[in-house]
Amino acid sequence: MQKLLLMLVAAGSLMLAGCEIGVPKGITPVKNFDAQRYLGDWFEIARLEHSYEKGLNNITANYSLREDGGIRVLNRGYDPEKKEWRTAEGKAYFVESPDIGYLKVSFFGPFYGSYVVFDLDEAYQYSYVTGPDRKYLWFLSRTAHVDDAALKRFIKKADELGFDTTKLIYVDQGGVEAPKTQAMGARD
Repeated sequence: MQKLLLMLVAAGSLMLAGCEIGVPKGITPVKNFDAQRYLGDWFEIARLEHSYEKGLNNITANYSLREDGGIRVLNRGYDPEKKEWRTAEGKAYFVESPDIGYLKVSFFGPFYGSYVVFDLDEAYQYSYVTGPDRKYLWFLSRTAHVDDAALKRFIKKADELGFDTTKLIYVDQGGVEAPKTQAMGARD
């Protein structure tokens, strides 16, 4: 019985360790968030690098409603070396309430990470997103390219909030024909 209890505690600890839910100190998720207006396609303009996106360009995210009230997340990026698209499908749910831009997102079973929208223009054309800490940062746009003023606003805001903008990756959003698709992170 004691061994079973220890195994359950260990398994629970491992599951919690895989859940990185939280908002970085000093970051405030947007209020009056309107999920209906956020749905649809977004282009990744800039980000801090992570292994699951490394080497990809033409990265987009599509958000749509799920039957269970959550949000379906479909990320897509092109691997120019392998000349193939990679996709990752996930699910997201609001952590506090649907009018606050703070969600938990999962691409891998029961493991969730934070998706914190901390800046969003009134027209829902630009979105600044972070994760559970300042190692995660994305600038999303409804268009594949943004003007210099929009990019400078993003960098200024990210700098003010303590993100390391010297490590930003600027995503190539050049046009690419869509050949075969393979899951993001998959290796041949």
